[in-house]
Amino acid sequence: MTYKTRKRLAILILVVGLPVYIIVAATIMSLMLNQEIRFWWPIEFLVYVLLGIGWAFPLKWVFKGIGQPDPDQSNP
Repeated sequence: MTYKTRKRLAILILVVGLPVYIIVAATIMSLMLNQEIRFWWPIEFLVYVLLGIGWAFPLKWVFKGIGQPDPDQSNP
């Protein structure tokens, strides 16, 4: 995948995918907290941490090196 394509994909993920993920994660947490039986607080904390950073690991390859100059572009 070219640098330009990865950069566009990263922007798409951050502008569209991440807000959708946040809505889904907030819905999961609100459903989990509105039940009659609440989870023990360390389990809730672990779920928040996993939902908070869990999106980044599968997408790490997209964001790696995006802030660097384009390696495909020839330097005159």
